[in-house]
Amino acid sequence: MSVRGFLSSAALLLVLAGCARALPPPRQPVSEDARRAIALLVARWRDFSDLRTLADIRLQRGGERQALTGVLLAKAPASVRFEALSPLGQALLLVTIHDGQLTAYNVASNEAVIGPATADTAARVLKLPFDPDDLVGVLAGRAVPPKDLRVAELLPPDEHGRSLELIGRINRQRVWMDFENGVVRRVEITGGRYEARVTYLRDTDGRPVGFDLSAAQAYLTGSVRYRDPVFDAGIEADRFHFTVPESAKIERLH
Repeated sequence: MSVRGFLSSAALLLVLAGCARALPPPRQPVSEDARRAIALLVARWRDFSDLRTLADIRLQRGGERQALTGVLLAKAPASVRFEALSPLGQALLLVTIHDGQLTAYNVASNEAVIGPATADTAARVLKLPFDPDDLVGVLAGRAVPPKDLRVAELLPPDEHGRSLELIGRINRQRVWMDFENGVVRRVEITGGRYEARVTYLRDTDGRPVGFDLSAAQAYLTGSVRYRDPVFDAGIEADRFHFTVPESAKIERLH
């Protein structure tokens, strides 16, 4: 199996940022209620340091079902490492995002894809989009407001409750949250041609223990479940460094 084919089974790790983008909207005034909601999201994002967990990933794309189990590391603001393991504990696939670079290495075929860690590269490699900080935010159970925020608006309640719409230069987020403490229940991120929805599962203490995902345009549904997650225990930055073997066949994206 090619590295591209194998990577499609890990698409859930990089979910959101399409290639075709509309022009960004003009900046609009932000109400005080929306500012308070944004401040809650920012505070919770800043409280997060890192996550270490064993993750069970289940994906369905059309009629194809795939499952992966592996070690997942995430560190704010924008570092991720996922190592998919065989039932015997052998490494099958390694994906890292760190220092502005995305590396995906298929151990079995000794093939790799390397490129800048941008939403466009994520979309090209995995057919779905995600900026690195958005990805870390999703894994951490947080919503990361766009860096270049243009519009922030409280929306009327729907079947999922009250929500906050955030529109940046690149993507649009709709966040269903507790407006008292900033805990995110559900987030919808739209970028270019893609739209993904993430619904969180939390334990009795409010910590995320996984999430369900759907991306209709990519015909993808999936789930991630954490096993014994550890938050904010400290992860050294060098855990996210990975050098592809010299013998590997490497495809470089620009």
